Amino acid sequence: MATLKYLLEKEFKQFARNRFLPRLMIIFPFMVMLVMPWITTMDIRNIRVTIVDKDGSGMSRDLIQKINASSYFVLTDVTNNYAQALEDIEKSESDVMMEIPEGFERDFIGGISPRVQITANSVNGTVGSMGGNYLSGIVSGTQSFVSIQNRYNPFLNYRSFMIPALMVVLIIMLCGYLPALNIVGEKESGTIEQMNVTPVGKTQFILAKLIPYWIMGMLVLTICFTLAWAVYGLVPRGNILIIYLVAVFFILTMLGLGLVISNYSATMQQAMFVMFFFVMVFMLMSGLFTPVRSMPDWAQWIAAFIPPRYFVEVMRNVYLKGSGFMDVLPKFLALGGFVLFFNVWAILSYKKRV
Repeated sequence: MATLKYLLEKEFKQFARNRFLPRLMIIFPFMVMLVMPWITTMDIRNIRVTIVDKDGSGMSRDLIQKINASSYFVLTDVTNNYAQALEDIEKSESDVMMEIPEGFERDFIGGISPRVQITANSVNGTVGSMGGNYLSGIVSGTQSFVSIQNRYNPFLNYRSFMIPALMVVLIIMLCGYLPALNIVGEKESGTIEQMNVTPVGKTQFILAKLIPYWIMGMLVLTICFTLAWAVYGLVPRGNILIIYLVAVFFILTMLGLGLVISNYSATMQQAMFVMFFFVMVFMLMSGLFTPVRSMPDWAQWIAAFIPPRYFVEVMRNVYLKGSGFMDVLPKFLALGGFVLFFNVWAILSYKKRV
């Protein structure tokens, strides 16, 4: 224990002497939590819409007012000239066009479901698809008595969905890259050779590399929780201690992976590129931005071996749904397996030459 104590003291002093890393640990969470939630959004707003009103009835005007009042649309023109509206689409002056047919109000009063034609500029598939869906929802709401209840995120606020995921991204970046560059940095500076001729065991050496960054990872997570509450009013519906408990295992998993990469890398450049590869895979296949269930079957099998997938699900379930520990237990056990695998590998792969 005395040896480990001195090794930890050495790691903390080495970290504190670095003029950049301590500032990064504080500034990076603030930048990500204050800027990224406003950018990483799938909400499509300010969709330009042209309406061709061939009916001119009170009901069609009410429908136009509902569309104009929506925060998703910018009403560019209301006309009865279909050719002119179509030309606006072709010139990209409008994203979506809706045609209200003649007899719209008469058919509705007569019990006939009137048909409304929606034409979207699908060069930008996302804008075209979402714009058409938004318009369809507004039209359907005027023609039927539909009651929609959104559970867990009642106002469909995309920031509430993304903020827990952004916390995971921070942990991946900081707790993946920093240990990945640590041992390589000592290799390049030559201090690793001094360590190799000491009687320090491989397990003690790896623990000394893990513990400081594990503490920093938990500190960064706490900063994120505080910012989510103070800036966005977002607090976990469930017990925050569940997130901390699962975070212990996830942070150790990322640290173990970083140390494995560091053990096999000869230069910082090599370690950074290998870690970048894993970070990209983790971010794209862990359900951060797109649901895992939407992926092909073969991709879902690969996603089962992606550690961040389990922590993302825990974060969202506890934050938004208020899940309890038994609900996230399978994910907790999966991360426990990753912790054991990567950290044992880190110890075995460290080549100590005496």
